[in-house]
Amino acid sequence: MNDQTPSRSGGRAARRAARAAPLANHLRPVRAGLSGGTLSPLSQQNVERIHTAALDALETIGLIDAPESGIAYLTGAGAILGDDGRVRFPRALVEDTIARANRSLTLHGRDPEHDLELSGTRVHYGTAGAAVHLVEPDGRNYRESGVQDLHDAARICDVLDNLHFVQRPMVCRDIPDNLEMDYNSIYACVSGTTKHVGTSFHDPAHVAPAIEMLHMIAGGEDKWRERPFVSNSNCFVVPPMKFATESCLVMEECIRHGMPVLLLSAGMSGATAPSTIAGAIVQAVAECLAGLVYVNAVQPGAAAIFGTWPFGLDLRTGAMTGGSGEQALLTAGCAQMHRFYDLPGGAAAGIADSKLPDMQAGWEQMCSNVMAGLSGLNMVYEAAGMHASLLGFCHESLIMGDDIIGQALRCVRGIEVNDETLALDQIADVCMNGPGHYLGTEQTLSRMQTDCVYPRLGDRTSPKEWAELDKPDLVAKATARKIEILSQRPRASLNPTLDAAVRAKFNIHLPSF
Repeated sequence: MNDQTPSRSGGRAARRAARAAPLANHLRPVRAGLSGGTLSPLSQQNVERIHTAALDALETIGLIDAPESGIAYLTGAGAILGDDGRVRFPRALVEDTIARANRSLTLHGRDPEHDLELSGTRVHYGTAGAAVHLVEPDGRNYRESGVQDLHDAARICDVLDNLHFVQRPMVCRDIPDNLEMDYNSIYACVSGTTKHVGTSFHDPAHVAPAIEMLHMIAGGEDKWRERPFVSNSNCFVVPPMKFATESCLVMEECIRHGMPVLLLSAGMSGATAPSTIAGAIVQAVAECLAGLVYVNAVQPGAAAIFGTWPFGLDLRTGAMTGGSGEQALLTAGCAQMHRFYDLPGGAAAGIADSKLPDMQAGWEQMCSNVMAGLSGLNMVYEAAGMHASLLGFCHESLIMGDDIIGQALRCVRGIEVNDETLALDQIADVCMNGPGHYLGTEQTLSRMQTDCVYPRLGDRTSPKEWAELDKPDLVAKATARKIEILSQRPRASLNPTLDAAVRAKFNIHLPSF
C-alpha cells in the first residue's frame, strides 16, 4: 500500500500538470469564430417587415449631405439625386447590391494565428469605442486617457484569449494635433498586439500618412494589400438619414488603399433614431444598406462590415443606456438582420452604464454579450472594458471582461448531443458497476478541459477557502494581473530597426520600451 502511494501521487500530480498546461487551440472549449445564431428575437415575418420598411425608407426618404464624389458614385450606380439634395435608392439597386456584396471576409492580424473569418454566424468579441477617460478603480477616479493607456490596453488584449480583436477603445487626449493622434493611435495598438486592429480618422488627408506607416510595418504596399491588419471604423452617417460628409471621404480613401471598412450607423433610440426597438433597427438597416451601395459603387466587392449600432436611451434623463435590456435586444435584432442578408456584420454589446467594475457592470456586460453571441453576431464590438455608457475605459474591467466573454462563448457553443455526450453507457457503468458517481470516470477526466470554461479570475472557492486565502478581491486580482502583463516586454513590439525607421518618419509619442 505504502509502496504504491508515491506512484499514485505522481500520477495525480502529472494529471494536474497536464490539465494546467495550455490546450491546443482546436481543443479549447471556446475560441474565436464559434457559430451562434440559436437566438432569434424576431420572427421571420418581422424580419421581412423590417427589411421592407428599410427599403421603403431608402426609396422615399433617402439620405442627404453626401460629398460630391459620393453623389457621383451613387448616381453612377443607379441612385437618384432629388431637387431637395437627398439621394434616394431604388429598391432594385439595393437588392442587387445585397446580392453582389461580399458574403464573407477575413480580418487579418499581424500574426495569421489571429485572422478572423467573418461569415455566417461566426462570433468574435473585441474592444471598440472612443472613451475620453481612463477608469482607475483604486481611488475610484476618472482621468483623461492618453496614448500610453491605449497602448497598455492593446498589450493586455494581446494576451487575453477571449478578446479576438482590438478596435481603439480610447482617445489619446494627450496628443492635441489630430493627424498625430490618428497615426499614434494606430502605432499604439499595432505595437501592442498582433491581433486585428480597428481605428478611425479625423480627416481624409490623414489616411495617406497612416497608410504609409502601415506599409512600412507590413513590409511594403503589396504585403499590406495582401494582408491588411487594420480596418477603418467609419461613422459614415449622422443619423437620422444623413451622410457624414468628411467621414464618407475618409471611407473612399480607405477603400482605395485596401483597408476594410466598418459601416457604422450609431443612432440613439429616442433622439437620433425612433424610440421603438423595431424603428431604430429599421433606420440603422436603411442607413447601412445605403452605405453598402456606396462602398460597392466605389469598388465592387470591397471589404465592408455591416455595422448597425443603434443605442438605447433613458427617456427620463436623456442618458445613454448601453447596459440595458433594450440595448441587448437592439444588438440581437441587428444580428438577426445581418443573418437575413448573409452579410458580415457587427454591433455593440458588453457596455456598462456603471461607472466602476462592480455588480451592476457585471450584469450589464453579461446580458448583451451573451445575447449578441447567441444571435450569431460576427463582430461584437465594445465587449469589454467600457464604462459610463462609453465615456470611460478600464484596464481591470478589460481583464475581468475576458472571463465574462469566456462564459458568453460557452453559451454560444451550446449543447452537443451525440452518442458520447448522451452518456448512456457511462450512466449504466457508474450505476451498476461503479462507485455511484462520475468524479473519477475516464469520460469526466478526459472532457473536463474541452467541455468547461474555467474563469481565470472568478472565484469558485468555498467561504472557508476564501477566508483562508485572505478573502481575495476580484478587482485587486485584476490589478495584479494588469501589472504582471505590463511588466513584461510587449510580444507585439516592432523590431528595433523597423521601429527606429517609423520613429524617424513619424512623431511617435510613445516612449521606446
